[in-house]
Amino acid sequence: MKHLEYSDPNAKHELDFLKAYQKKGYNHNFRVEDQKLIASGEDTTYSPEEVFIVAEHRYEGMSDPSDQSILYVMTTKNDKKGTILNAYGPAADLDIHEFIEAIPEKNKSHDDSILNMD
Repeated sequence: MKHLEYSDPNAKHELDFLKAYQKKGYNHNFRVEDQKLIASGEDTTYSPEEVFIVAEHRYEGMSDPSDQSILYVMTTKNDKKGTILNAYGPAADLDIHEFIEAIPEKNKSHDDSILNMD
């Protein structure tokens, strides 16, 4: 999957994107535990095969370009919509990184990226 970078001067950081995706119904905050994805406040777990990445955005820090993060916008097999944020590079959370890498390529797209909106 190609990684998209966003350069809208009005979008300063991840929070701008999170707000835009929340307006599209991506309201769950996901986390990874024991190689499973979990929506905050819920008990249901999802394996990598049950998760679909529909958009992905990388960011560089405004004051420090080495301060990088990546926002994953995802849905689950039962249509839970949400996001997970991870550092990029040496500061990355390896549990999140390994989970994302385990998601099958056929489950990765940019089908619901806000960059595709007209």
